[in-house]
Amino acid sequence: MAFRRGTDNTMYIIAGLGNPGREYENTRHNIGFDVVERLAEQEHISVLEKKHGALIGKGLVEGQKCILARPQTFMNLSGESVRMLTDYYKIDETSELIVISDDVSLGMGQLRIRKEGSAGGHNGLKNIIAHLGHDRFIRVRMGVGEKPEGYDLAAYVLGHFNAQERKVMDEAAERAADAVRVILSKGPDAAMNQFNRKG
Repeated sequence: MAFRRGTDNTMYIIAGLGNPGREYENTRHNIGFDVVERLAEQEHISVLEKKHGALIGKGLVEGQKCILARPQTFMNLSGESVRMLTDYYKIDETSELIVISDDVSLGMGQLRIRKEGSAGGHNGLKNIIAHLGHDRFIRVRMGVGEKPEGYDLAAYVLGHFNAQERKVMDEAAERAADAVRVILSKGPDAAMNQFNRKG
């Protein structure tokens, strides 16, 4: 049976950003992948089908039809895959697309949910905005901490978490998965009220 959006019901695409390849696992830039993997595990959704430039899985989250996606186009070209997905499933990008990404302007483990806005210097979000032609989509930004002075930004976001940081980010990924569920069940405003706080 085709998993397509009907005329009277909503379908969400939940895209976690990152870079494919073993060498990028456990890096700051791949926290979006981690959240999608966590959601997939919790909701028993297999994210292994290769389609639309991504690894995708289809299932229900909070009673909503969802496509979980990990774009495989590399971070700086994330928009190519996201655009293919939104075109194929004919979703309303302003309310049915949720993008999860890392953010160096937020403290480690801090979440920030937004319904629109600039890329904030994030190349993956920048490419998505370029391909969609607008910035009005829900995003869950996950703080990975500011880069230390003198560090190259690219080197920092492609750097690996140490054991202590990994523990903080695992807890943050859990909260981000919960935030996605609140977006699906109660809407982005409710999620913003609940999760957009310090810490």
